[in-house]
Amino acid sequence: MIERLVWTFYGKVRGDAFLGPVFEDQIADWELHLRRMCTFWSSVALLNGRYHGQPMEKHLPLPVDARHFDHWLALFEETAREVCPPIAAEHFIERAQRIAESLELGIARQKGVLLMKGQRLRESMSP
Repeated sequence: MIERLVWTFYGKVRGDAFLGPVFEDQIADWELHLRRMCTFWSSVALLNGRYHGQPMEKHLPLPVDARHFDHWLALFEETAREVCPPIAAEHFIERAQRIAESLELGIARQKGVLLMKGQRLRESMSP
């Protein structure tokens, strides 16, 4: 199920006019990336500890803001609901929301922006 979720989701991302270019600029080997994402989501969902990467470090230099995270989450939620049973979909969606929030806060901090509660990172907020 995790493999189907990851492959289906990233298939949508790659074809997406808004997110696709961001990913294409960063990922040279999609096969490797998708295997890594399967390991990541396995660790997130099953708490199996298989993933040993640095997601924040990888995302800090990306040219993204709240709009990208919102769009990513919408595609992820859509895919999770298509691919997973309802309880599993909710499990993945809830974790994806936490991960997106954490990454957005980290990217904002890297850009010198301190987000207050409920505030989102916007391009215009960059120093």
